[in-house]
Amino acid sequence: MKVAIVKYNAGNIYSVVHALRRLGVEPVVTDDPEALSSADKVIFPGVGEASTTMEYLKRTGLDQVILSLKQPVLGICLGMQLMCHHSEEGDVDCLGLFNVEVKRFDLPREYKIPHMGWNQIHDLKTPLFGNIRENDFVYFVHGYYVPVCTETIATSDYPAPFSAALHKDNFYATQFHPEKSGDIGSAILSGFLSL
Repeated sequence: MKVAIVKYNAGNIYSVVHALRRLGVEPVVTDDPEALSSADKVIFPGVGEASTTMEYLKRTGLDQVILSLKQPVLGICLGMQLMCHHSEEGDVDCLGLFNVEVKRFDLPREYKIPHMGWNQIHDLKTPLFGNIRENDFVYFVHGYYVPVCTETIATSDYPAPFSAALHKDNFYATQFHPEKSGDIGSAILSGFLSL
């Protein structure tokens, strides 16, 4: 199986590489359109800021490459947010794969921003979560969130419900970091690889 990780100015690419290696997969990290298009699975990770990252994707043409992919694609954290229609982070139009706007957390003082650490996910849908249970814990780090919408396939609460994962057609995405979520994250990555 050929697994490609989109190479761009994102911060957590190599933790994704190591997580895949633990599953026996040697991914290629690439920004080559042909290598991305010909892979069996593509992962679009991300830690960073939405507007500067979208500017980079547009400048390099990677935005159109991602939009053209037909195989299963998994966006992670910022990758998920960039798959949405618009982000309040930098007031930027994104890839538009999911018709929902990314919002900034606006919470009482007792809630720290970013939402960082282990939290439960529930309302699980799709085979992506076939190897885990309701209310398993995964690892989050984010200051912006995607509201619950028609494409939501998992939710979490901080303190109100938000989208922990999305799915539409061949595009899947998680707000949490499966590569940093221990055995549960490995099971989710394994579920993605078996789609």
